[in-house]
Amino acid sequence: MSDIDKVLDSEENERRQSFRIDMEKELIDIVWTDDNNNEQRKKIACLDFSRGGLKVDCDCAIAANTQVKIIFKAANPSSQTLFGKVLRSIKQDNGWFEIAVQLTD
Repeated sequence: MSDIDKVLDSEENERRQSFRIDMEKELIDIVWTDDNNNEQRKKIACLDFSRGGLKVDCDCAIAANTQVKIIFKAANPSSQTLFGKVLRSIKQDNGWFEIAVQLTD
């Protein structure tokens, strides 16, 4: 096995060991403060959720390093709120943005 094969195998094993939940486009609320210091709130689709973060589908870009609040089931009294930081926002062919968020304390 070459060194590259070992690295790829190690990355694949690490990915498999990481706890993941397939959210299958479950809607969540995301809240952040924009460049004009205005609070923005969107109901967006969560594509993937893991212990370290989540990937969402949004109709607008959110700048890297932006602090965000993620609210699962916002209308429910037992809603869950998590906090994170945007790692990247990549424009897709359909014009929407795939946004990766790292969870923070």
